[in-house]
Amino acid sequence: MDRLGYDVRERLHVITRTPQRRHALLRIGLGDADLRRLVRRGTLRHHHGHYVDGRLDEELAPVACAQAAYPGSVVSHFSAARLAGIPVWTDRSHAGSVPMGATWLTRPPEAPRNQRRADIVVRRAGLAPVDLSGHGWLPLTGVARTVVDLARELPLRESIVTVDGALRSGTTIEELHAVAERQHHWPGIRRAQHAIAFGNPSAESALESIARVRFAAAGLPAPLLQVQFFDGLTWMLERVDFWWPWFRTVGEADGLAKYEANSPAERRQLLRRSHRRDQLIGDRGVELVHFGWEDVVDPRSDLIARLRAGFARGVSRTTEPPQWRAVPPPHADAA
Repeated sequence: MDRLGYDVRERLHVITRTPQRRHALLRIGLGDADLRRLVRRGTLRHHHGHYVDGRLDEELAPVACAQAAYPGSVVSHFSAARLAGIPVWTDRSHAGSVPMGATWLTRPPEAPRNQRRADIVVRRAGLAPVDLSGHGWLPLTGVARTVVDLARELPLRESIVTVDGALRSGTTIEELHAVAERQHHWPGIRRAQHAIAFGNPSAESALESIARVRFAAAGLPAPLLQVQFFDGLTWMLERVDFWWPWFRTVGEADGLAKYEANSPAERRQLLRRSHRRDQLIGDRGVELVHFGWEDVVDPRSDLIARLRAGFARGVSRTTEPPQWRAVPPPHADAA
């Protein structure tokens, strides 16, 4: 920057707040050597034929430049979800998995054809004003539109993470249904409607959402979520993830975050607390089945067999069943 005149530096700071093409920067007095040097130093970022201020977040810069490269486009799908803080998950072990890390854009139907590359995906679709939102100056689809777009794109066990997450953060079923109604003739809309109907804001994490799909696919009755038991004096603080009252069986989704700690001593404390919690729950006269990510995503796992075995043991219990209640969950992604 020290090689540039004061006026050029000031104009550069102003216009590169949004992505600019090379010719726009040449007009204010920069040369190609200046552009290469500024990119090398990190003063500018260069993506998709556009330059933008190097102070822009490194994850946001390529999205902003891609949107500028396609006039009239709106940031959508996975990219809009990331900017809006909506959880997404895809099973990358499948050969046909979508390019989740690419920049996703939606353009009006009259725009040129769809495009799909490793770094950018462009879809053509109608965009009603109610479907639009923004991230600063960057246009993107609103939360409900983003959720339904992803639910049309993905299989249920992947899209349900997004649907549950949006419902958990305050998006309503009615908002999702309204978007789906506007898309009633679009590809994948039946898949999206199924995901919306299956959504549950009480699923507190991606693991719990995917587990619900696994249970349904295996033909298990739908469990109740986020349940407390009465210990004879008061309602226990401990909540369980899944509860099948008909079988007196509890399912607990154990994500790795549950046992993350800064030291071995803290990790041992977390484990002791977990063991004590299991004891308190077990004292209510119920079966308890723990499972993790591998149990849910690997179709070869014995999770369903273990749950069915727990059901069989639970119905054979002769003691009085526990008193329980479902409680609203906190907004968390702990598992």
